[in-house]
Amino acid sequence: MEKSPKTIIEHMKDYLEYSDVEKGLGYKSQETYARFLKKFSDWLSSQNLQTLKAHELTDKHIWDYRLFLSQTLRKTTKEPLKRSTQNYYLIALRGLLTFFTDRDVLSLPADKIKLIKEKEERAVKFLSLDQLKKLLSVPNTTTPTGLRDKAILETFFSTGLRVAELVSLDKEQIKLGPETQDLEIVIIGKGNRPRPVYISKRALHWLQEYLRARKDKEKALFINYKGPKDADRRLTARSVETIVKKYALQAGIPSFTSPHTLRHSFATDLLSQGVDLRLVQEFLGHKNIATTQIYTHITSKQLRELHHKHHSLGENE
Repeated sequence: MEKSPKTIIEHMKDYLEYSDVEKGLGYKSQETYARFLKKFSDWLSSQNLQTLKAHELTDKHIWDYRLFLSQTLRKTTKEPLKRSTQNYYLIALRGLLTFFTDRDVLSLPADKIKLIKEKEERAVKFLSLDQLKKLLSVPNTTTPTGLRDKAILETFFSTGLRVAELVSLDKEQIKLGPETQDLEIVIIGKGNRPRPVYISKRALHWLQEYLRARKDKEKALFINYKGPKDADRRLTARSVETIVKKYALQAGIPSFTSPHTLRHSFATDLLSQGVDLRLVQEFLGHKNIATTQIYTHITSKQLRELHHKHHSLGENE
């Protein structure tokens, strides 16, 4: 291990390039890590530590930064940062220390940064089939915008795509013929990992109706009908999140509903139908099976309830 002449802040750019080339983090993930690390660099500057080098970082600095995070208030609600959010900032910093170790730069080991224990396991929020039916029935398909939104919602539940993956889709990926019953397309997901996704007959029907109504030459599959004509019309992830929230409100279903809720609902539906966890992992594009296992708590509860309800000798006589 050697002492680096660079400051920690100067090393951050190197770390993000390393994350791109060697770790294969996608553009969105790099943006997120950059944002989380900026919190640390801003804190260093506020403490007049902007010239601090990797080998000068101490346990006391880490403790003071953790204290700063715990006392930071959210801009909108003026409430303290959630423990899970604080952990995201700490995970980004831990990644930076791992980078130092990998590059033989003298610094604290990554395991010096302990994550905050959350009070309880985060619950996976998903919609029941009845709630999904209500949501899918809301868009007014007699209008171009409503037809687009119907196609978006149906595609989400059919594929389990992440919102960033959905907005990245292009028209040319949806190859439809007169006899097309379902469609397999390959997308580049998180970490630049390719995976196949499958679009059901029902979702294809609405995609076909939506594309028939399109008279433009835009490359993007899902476009914005508002704004300047010479601007990029591809829908953003934020726009799609707003669309989903709008229809959830109109459908009278839980306010937590988001694109990720539809992804959770997709995974939960597959598991409840008996699909193997490893296959669900492939459908979702999870790198590790541990990430997919969060859904087993839901299906295990459902199995217990079914067993209790239907097993003939389930109760004492």
